[in-house]
Amino acid sequence: MEGLIGKKIGMTQVFDDQGRRIPVTVIEVGPCPVVQVKTTETDGYNAVQLGFEEQKPHRMTKSMLKHFEKATVKPCRITREFPLAEGEEVKAGENVTVGIFDDVKYVDVSGISKGRGFSGVIRRYRFAGGQQTHGGHSKRRVGSIGACEFPGEVQKGKKMPGHMGSVNRKARNLTVVQVRGEDNLLLVRGSIPGPKNGVVIIKKALKK
Repeated sequence: MEGLIGKKIGMTQVFDDQGRRIPVTVIEVGPCPVVQVKTTETDGYNAVQLGFEEQKPHRMTKSMLKHFEKATVKPCRITREFPLAEGEEVKAGENVTVGIFDDVKYVDVSGISKGRGFSGVIRRYRFAGGQQTHGGHSKRRVGSIGACEFPGEVQKGKKMPGHMGSVNRKARNLTVVQVRGEDNLLLVRGSIPGPKNGVVIIKKALKK
């Protein structure tokens, strides 16, 4: 299976065999129950739908409750699809654990970055700003945003103040430091997108 759903716990540090300190992010990975298995015959492609984190039944729609009942799985707050490898077989109701990363060296982790609210261009795009002395009147402003005559408009994609953060981001080729199967934890080197307790998707990286 290509990946699993997880939750960012936070950052800490561990030490390797030579006593070197390694900064790691701790991710709670699964266990993810198999909610639905999609096949080429019925759906046109091979994939598996996984769930994560139990949800109270009264917060689910009737159709979704039936969907989980059919798989004999408790209602889940989050569901995601992952492609199945050729010849791989899973059944609805099974649990997929962090053990799928036991022999994996690198993973890609995607999530939603922290929301920073409305921000100016200096914080949002790291603009240098204008002169701070000698009568400068554009200290933290955008400056010119377009021409007067031609094209006479603000061009699409112009970097301006606005909402910062809360977008999908992916950290690629993160080294797997430890896999703690008994605690459903995965420790990866470095940082990953999102706040603490944020939901992330962990996939096996193409890098070997």
